[in-house]
Amino acid sequence: MSFPQVELNTNKGRIVLELNAEKAPKTVANFLEYVRDGFYDGVIFHRVIDGFMIQGGGMDENFKEKATRDAIENEADNGLTNDLGTIAMARTQAPHSASAQFFINVGNNGFLNHSGKTAQGWGYAVFGKVTDGMDVVNEIKGVRTGNRGYHADVPLENVVIESAKIISE
Repeated sequence: MSFPQVELNTNKGRIVLELNAEKAPKTVANFLEYVRDGFYDGVIFHRVIDGFMIQGGGMDENFKEKATRDAIENEADNGLTNDLGTIAMARTQAPHSASAQFFINVGNNGFLNHSGKTAQGWGYAVFGKVTDGMDVVNEIKGVRTGNRGYHADVPLENVVIESAKIISE
């Protein structure tokens, strides 16, 4: 079984993720490629909703969206569920539109799980979980938020992923 570990060093502290390459091989490979490329260094958590999730992985500190590779296949039908402390891919309304953005669930979000291969049922692909640093995740979920342009739930002070690195493969 392959469970790579990735460390996110944020300006709030360290978060360690254990990725499930057995159940979400394409998603994990995609995420690890972004980590290897240094893509996540300097991006922010740009959407924070206490009780729901903290989302990041796509915008720099100036709120400029970073260019990504092509979207990946949605692996939400892998049996992993959007429970507290899991990490999943963010996407648009299109089921197979995830690229670099991800979110960490800060609640049990069963309504995000795969329920069928329809537009409404695809769900959001879970590909790992937080194994260390839930205290940091909890600190991030509690930051004050507001609006920035047409975006809501944006931290008033940037929450930055200073570096992301693979600590075991």
